[in-house]
Amino acid sequence: MNETHDPKLTSWIESANDASTDFPLQNLPYGVFRQHGSNEGPRVGVAIGDKILDIAGCEAEGLFAGAASTAALACLGESLNELMALGSDHWSALRKRLHEILRSDAPEGFQQRAGRNMVAQAEVEMLMPAHIGDYTDFYASIYHAMNVGSMFRPDNPLLPNYKYVPIGYHGRASSIVASGAPVKRPCGQTRDDANQPPSFGPTKRLDYEAEVGFFIGPGNLLGSPLSVEEAARNIFGFCLVNDWSARDVQTWEYQPLGPFLAKNFMTTISPWVVTGEALAPYRVAAFARNEGDPSPLDYLNSEHDQRGGGLDLNIEVWLASRKMRDADVPAVRLSLGNFRDMYWTTAQMVAHHASNGCNLRPGDLLASGTVSGNTKDARGSMLELTWRGTEPLQLPSGETRKFLEDGDEVTMRGYCEREGLRRIGLGECRGAVV
Repeated sequence: MNETHDPKLTSWIESANDASTDFPLQNLPYGVFRQHGSNEGPRVGVAIGDKILDIAGCEAEGLFAGAASTAALACLGESLNELMALGSDHWSALRKRLHEILRSDAPEGFQQRAGRNMVAQAEVEMLMPAHIGDYTDFYASIYHAMNVGSMFRPDNPLLPNYKYVPIGYHGRASSIVASGAPVKRPCGQTRDDANQPPSFGPTKRLDYEAEVGFFIGPGNLLGSPLSVEEAARNIFGFCLVNDWSARDVQTWEYQPLGPFLAKNFMTTISPWVVTGEALAPYRVAAFARNEGDPSPLDYLNSEHDQRGGGLDLNIEVWLASRKMRDADVPAVRLSLGNFRDMYWTTAQMVAHHASNGCNLRPGDLLASGTVSGNTKDARGSMLELTWRGTEPLQLPSGETRKFLEDGDEVTMRGYCEREGLRRIGLGECRGAVV
């Protein structure tokens, strides 16, 4: 916690002072953008209210010095990878300098030079924030694991390794897309009748999963594990993740090696990366395990992480069918979960990933798995909300949903809010099924 978190400070960008904005002065997330209709290359920017500050332009104006300048120079490319590779000292220096430039009492010269490098968010196309070399998806919500296990293994819903191991699988980095990209209904092999052979065709049970993603910073060398404390320092920032899933394909293919084509056809992420430092005021204790649950093994156990490794982050999922949009019917909120309900912390997930010496690299993306709570309205997937299609959802248009239909648009939003602090948002993660 430092001056950049002071909730009393405001910005000379008026929209950043709106209580409902995702991007106040206390946030300052990074993203990659390009102005609509231009031939310019991608540029790294910082969201402030409804505007974007172009870091390369500010560097050319001489607004940075020292470690902040080194960090700004790492933002001259087309992704955040070089900035991620620098580490927390440089990340903090750049954040502090951006805060000084954008606060209300910034010198007039700062405001003039920064103002020349400001664009409206409405005028840009948001791109992928990083070149993602590797992608790993975890299964860190015990409520989600229990719900899914109860459907498929009612006599044994939670496997014996779950409370000892942060379960995960390696996903497909090449099919990760930025928010707004259309979602093509995938084809796959399914078997609805156990007495008949499988068939191949479009999935009939397309689903979403509301997740939180976190980008790796400097990483580790091959053969060099990370402690939980080192893992925490290696997390650059957070985004929203929609892990689109073909449930009928998944049911047929997942044994014995786990998710494959049911998951890797597309994953959508929100374009803004909110830094770990920005979210520091919203840190909470790790998930409180039930009496009788095992303590984490030593390599996953850290007193500091147990005290503050959780994150009080709200995750909303909204749905608008094509019929609703055509009739100007507002999207309906399907669920509201919170990331503090995850059984494993992000640092534990990173530490476990690297515990066998696996080398993590700048820009690698890890995702939490579905964020679900212990109430029905906190379930982060349609599989859980409709209980495998047996309890259809009722939409305001009179339609019902067991799973997603063509034309459905899913929007996820994430934000932290607490009395006495400024609201910090992650923006939107959106996709429509075609």
